[in-house]
Amino acid sequence: MIKPASRWPHLAVSELWHYRELLATLVWRDVVVRYKQTFLGIAWALLVPAFTAAVYVVVFGKFANFPSGGTPYVSLVIAGVLPMQYFASSLTSSSMSLAANLPLVTKVYFPRTLLPLAAVIVPLVDFIVGLPVLIGLMWRDGAWPSAPTVVFAPLFLGLAVLTALGTGLLLSAVNVRYRDVRYVIPVFLQVLPLLSGVMYAVEEIPTKWQWILAFNPMTAVIAGWRWAVLDASAPDPAQTAVGFAVGVVLFVVGLAVFRASEPRFADTI
Repeated sequence: MIKPASRWPHLAVSELWHYRELLATLVWRDVVVRYKQTFLGIAWALLVPAFTAAVYVVVFGKFANFPSGGTPYVSLVIAGVLPMQYFASSLTSSSMSLAANLPLVTKVYFPRTLLPLAAVIVPLVDFIVGLPVLIGLMWRDGAWPSAPTVVFAPLFLGLAVLTALGTGLLLSAVNVRYRDVRYVIPVFLQVLPLLSGVMYAVEEIPTKWQWILAFNPMTAVIAGWRWAVLDASAPDPAQTAVGFAVGVVLFVVGLAVFRASEPRFADTI
């Protein structure tokens, strides 16, 4: 039964579950197409974070001498690059998900939230494939996590997923009307690693700057992920709480804007 879409910020979990096979199809389609007709294929999921980390290590570790907080710098950087690469890929794909699937949006009924949701699930495959790079460096440097902290790793990864989904919902709805989004996102993603502590240990910078960066949820993700998997310095609980709060707010706002705009998608796009 097709009813008018509610504009309240809710996910309609029961409806999403009903369309779970469509979600799986969308995810599988994007996974298959992602590296189709490439010479190296899925190996790019290993090479991209490795090359990015190598540049960061040389430029920021050797020349700029960014602080590592006592953690081996190469492991510190790759542990920051992996979640950041996931977020960047998720944000780019989810923000363009409606415009990229115009025939589906205009001709077939299904929960429109499936498109941004599928877009943030697909990069998890790259994240998992890239984990051996981090594990190899951890083995080389002896930077193994302690048993109690590693259980928190999925929690911080979940914050990255929540933030990417909320921001993707917001930007995908805006992109339907204003196509400037595709030009803004690359600029934003160029400076985001510096504002998230990918190249340095956040706890080593002045406290006032730590609190400013705390309003970026990805700062909490990267600092918490490093603490969980590398046994690095524990993030400040209050700053981490701020990051989680901002991530939840972004998700609620993004969902609210998406729901409010949803009835006009087919006419506007």
